[in-house]
Amino acid sequence: MNETTLGAGPLLGIAAGAVLLLLLLIIRFRLHAFLALVLVSIATALATQVPYDKVVPTLLTGFGSTLAAVALLVGLGAMIGRLLEITGGAQVLADTLINKFGEKRAPFALGIASLLFGFPIFFDAGLIVMLPIIFSVAKRFGGSTLTYALPAAGAFAAMHALVPPHPGPVAAADLLGANIGLLVIVGAIIALPTWYFGAYLFGLWAGKRFNLKIPSSFLTDVERDTSVAPPPFSLVMTILLLPLVLIFLDTGLNTLSVMGTIDGSSDWVQFLRMIGKTPVALLITVLFALIAFSGRHTRKHLEKVCEGALGPICSIILVTGAGGMFGGVLRSSGIGDALAATLSDTGLPVIVAAFVISAALRVAQGSATVALTTAAALMAPTVAATPGLSEFDLCFIVVAIAGGATVLSHVNDSGFWLVSRFLEMDEKTTLKTWTVMETLLGGIAFLLALIGSLIL
Repeated sequence: MNETTLGAGPLLGIAAGAVLLLLLLIIRFRLHAFLALVLVSIATALATQVPYDKVVPTLLTGFGSTLAAVALLVGLGAMIGRLLEITGGAQVLADTLINKFGEKRAPFALGIASLLFGFPIFFDAGLIVMLPIIFSVAKRFGGSTLTYALPAAGAFAAMHALVPPHPGPVAAADLLGANIGLLVIVGAIIALPTWYFGAYLFGLWAGKRFNLKIPSSFLTDVERDTSVAPPPFSLVMTILLLPLVLIFLDTGLNTLSVMGTIDGSSDWVQFLRMIGKTPVALLITVLFALIAFSGRHTRKHLEKVCEGALGPICSIILVTGAGGMFGGVLRSSGIGDALAATLSDTGLPVIVAAFVISAALRVAQGSATVALTTAAALMAPTVAATPGLSEFDLCFIVVAIAGGATVLSHVNDSGFWLVSRFLEMDEKTTLKTWTVMETLLGGIAFLLALIGSLIL
């Protein structure tokens, strides 16, 4: 942490100025996002009085930690997606969904599938694996890609923020002493209307307002071999469900460990949780898919498919890493701590204060996980000292914090750049669509939690 002498006011001013400068460089002067993010990260580090000898290490820490989380995941996820796309598996799943739900309800079908997939799997991993199916449906029916992408992306975002076994709500529940079993029920009940109004209906509206073409990276140089029959639906579902089952080993066992049901330090738990870590789970899935398709396609063809999957994502990984670098500089400046200290004595009702502090932290430094866990830690003493809070109240406070940590995803959030680059959206359109959707999701979840706390 930077030992800055600046107070919350100057730090907030610097953060706001940095965001405005970044948008000006990218939108007005058309500087590439990667260059702009690196440049503004250096300027922000200097402005917040990071010592000269710590500037580059601070940048590399933010960049490296983001790449550690994103690069393996995006690379392996892209391989799974491309294998499904080129072998015809994505089309098989798309056709099955459409036959069940009908053409007009295709966005709804994609959203429901993503809600189910999103229960155990993290937002970015789920979205990356689902993208070929989303693009296949969009290619078949035409219209804006946003019509199909936002309901699915919103489903993953809502489940990731609100429902255990995802790490954010589990950590917050642990810090506040909420019952995780009850939080699963409360979070899921709130997540459904939150998704419907904040992602599905908004996605339909945004699709009419913004005509977004299918990304060029989806229309690739490795052509689908039409002489080979597409894989059966059962194989496609197995490939999609395998990472979900494996990742649930990690998230599910972690939840049981936090609840005290099992001993989290035992070897068998640690081994299964290792297998369930997202990079390992996706690696196992890629290998399984390669074995499954090897009888239908030559090894050379499959190797070419995997190679073709990696090229288009280099820019995505670098820009996302640079977004993490910018957020990391803001975190190291101490802006989160200064802001939290300023907001902690607001005199607001507990559930409202929880949302406001979490949202402020999210806007200031970008990371939803940092905002969620920091806000929960800050609120823990207040919650413990507040008499008369029921088990439901504790769950609603966790949901309020999760809602605050979801709103206003913008240029200091690596997820903003991940979505922007995968869908090939410019920054202005991403702010008008993704940022608005995230704000709707967080705001609706908070309002439902607030209503629930008043009724129950």
